Amino acid sequence: MTTYPATGLTGPAPAPTVSVRPVVLPAPQHDEGLQVRVSAPVTGTELPIVLFAHGFGSHLDGYAPLVDHWASHGFVVLQATHLDSRRLGLAADDPRRPHLWHHRVQAMRTILDALDVLESSLPGRVDHSRVVAAGHSFGGQTAGILVGLRVTDTRTGTAEDLSDPRVMASVQLATAGAGGDDLTPFALENAPWLRAQDFSHITAPGLVVAGDKDELPLSTRGPSWTTDPYTLARGDKSLLTVFGGEHSLGGIAGYEAAETTDENPERVALVQQVTLAYLRHVTGVDDTDWETAQATLAGDAHPLGRLESKQAQ
Repeated sequence: MTTYPATGLTGPAPAPTVSVRPVVLPAPQHDEGLQVRVSAPVTGTELPIVLFAHGFGSHLDGYAPLVDHWASHGFVVLQATHLDSRRLGLAADDPRRPHLWHHRVQAMRTILDALDVLESSLPGRVDHSRVVAAGHSFGGQTAGILVGLRVTDTRTGTAEDLSDPRVMASVQLATAGAGGDDLTPFALENAPWLRAQDFSHITAPGLVVAGDKDELPLSTRGPSWTTDPYTLARGDKSLLTVFGGEHSLGGIAGYEAAETTDENPERVALVQQVTLAYLRHVTGVDDTDWETAQATLAGDAHPLGRLESKQAQ
């Protein structure tokens, strides 16, 4: 067991990892196939899965600070390059653009359907029964949909249940809150899929991570908007508030990522360690680190953040 001086939290020692990329899966909306990265510890069996969705414009090589940390501590992390990635260069008038949120969910389902293919380099080492969906920003919405978030489809006017029973829990980082009157004109024009989001059907356990300085151009409510996935959802939920955290939460989007506006290694370490402790807790690996995090981050005494929880309603 390792104690991290910057945060006062505990965790297991890291292990060597391996990544395979790209594994290309057939996918109807992806012209050249869905490209997936598989990261895992070199050793270990019955490893739980984190199905991770990147933020708008990113790709399967992003979020190394999180992916490397999770993989080095016993998780198989699966990342796809979604249609909104800058690498794919989707044209502004591409008919798929208004429905990017839906195509993302389809891509995640494609990955779940292809677990046997994706674990070909890790035969017999992956536990298909323990899958947690995680994501940052736009990817947080994607993860939320897989556990019951309902988004009104602008094509049909309906909010279909797109949850997947193979996903047991979620980790949503700096992601969108409810739509309606809180949305800005910028959001209505550029992210129409945020117009109506219903969190009330989410009953799976989840961890929400929000920065208290995350001033997104999508909502008039300020940083509190990104806590909606915690306050409005049902089920056992926890909320990590990162003090001073902006949208990249200190730099989780990548090592030296240009989009990081609040570079802070200690904030990144906090998010790494709390998310790992939660993943180990919710997948049944070990509760010790999660209990330590809850005790250490209770109230407002810790300089980096606050952790609170609520029981299923």
